[in-house]
Amino acid sequence: MSKLEFRQLSQKVRFKDRKFKFTENQIKLLKTTLDSKTKLMFLAGPAGTAKTYMAVYCALQSIMDSDLEKDILYVRSIAESSQRSLGSLPGSIDEKFGVFAAPFYDKLEEMLEIQDIKLLREKKQFECMPVNFVRGANWNDRIVIVDEAQNFTHAELLTVLTRIGENSKIIICGDMMQSDIKVSGFSKIFNAFDDEESKDNGIHCVKFTNKDIKEAKYLSLS
Repeated sequence: MSKLEFRQLSQKVRFKDRKFKFTENQIKLLKTTLDSKTKLMFLAGPAGTAKTYMAVYCALQSIMDSDLEKDILYVRSIAESSQRSLGSLPGSIDEKFGVFAAPFYDKLEEMLEIQDIKLLREKKQFECMPVNFVRGANWNDRIVIVDEAQNFTHAELLTVLTRIGENSKIIICGDMMQSDIKVSGFSKIFNAFDDEESKDNGIHCVKFTNKDIKEAKYLSLS
């Protein structure tokens, strides 16, 4: 895709009207993530605080605002399947991982019209991948969403962090209060980067609280 074609695509895609107002923490996350100096964003919070929604929203907004051709990569663990390999599941990688990528597609449908999602898919503007397949990758010109990071081991998260390349951002979302694996690496890595030195280097940590929980009902727009 040429730069002009990408720009035309990003101008075509528009958000639906939002169903809820963003909280102060969510606005902070959005502004920080969209800052050109931000390379890595950690987001922690309990269930219901719209972590995945905000990560996908930030990624889409980044594409819409960019003059460079970028795409979205959604990465998630398959820990919930009680195994660490997709090999025993039937179908292609996309078919095997589809159930784990469902939250990403659900958020796309909340934010965008079906025709816009179809257009982004046709132009290969998003991809979903299990963490097992990230080793050896080099992510340039990508907005990477790492979802349910509490189900990543310390080694898996380090592998993700070392994949970032030119003109890319990584948004890592997790809930420190729950995990489907015995030893999660999320809390330790989050806390290691939650300081001023990290901020100076484009690495930010945001915590959502119960005040950021969104009820399933229509609210006025912010």
